[in-house]
Amino acid sequence: MEFLQITSPDDYRVQQIYKSYSTSFPEDERRDWYKFLQLFEHPKVKVISVLHDSENIGYLIIWELSNHIFVEHFEVFSQFRNQKLGSHITDYLFKNHPRIVLEIEPEHLNEDSKRRFSFYQRNGFNLIDEMYVQPSYGEGKNSLQLWLLANYFPENLKEVKDEIYDIVYH
Repeated sequence: MEFLQITSPDDYRVQQIYKSYSTSFPEDERRDWYKFLQLFEHPKVKVISVLHDSENIGYLIIWELSNHIFVEHFEVFSQFRNQKLGSHITDYLFKNHPRIVLEIEPEHLNEDSKRRFSFYQRNGFNLIDEMYVQPSYGEGKNSLQLWLLANYFPENLKEVKDEIYDIVYH
């Protein structure tokens, strides 16, 4: 498995990633096309293409914050799911980043949410905040009640959340 940072919105993989991103994540949980393209200009963001057997099978969008990384989006494309590839991606994250934070929908919303929460628990993440609110991605989009997960227990959860709000959603 290879993890290649995409540094330009002109990279041919960006269209494939955005197409899947915009169909996999609900409108309120994602950026529009122009805001997505702006990620490539931000010094704290890495858009990473995940390759398996030389094929693009998914992506990560991570933010390098002061004491942790924030995984804004993590997706294995639908045709490659249920092959344990997501676990290989979390292994990569753990090997390269000692402190990881991410947000997910609460497990009680639907079967997909329950399955996703179970996946993250099996792969070393713990629920650290059930009252987390993801700010709106912009005009016409709603803020969302989500859960915050991490592979460690932050000493100051408020600082972690404030940094996410200030940098990722600002």
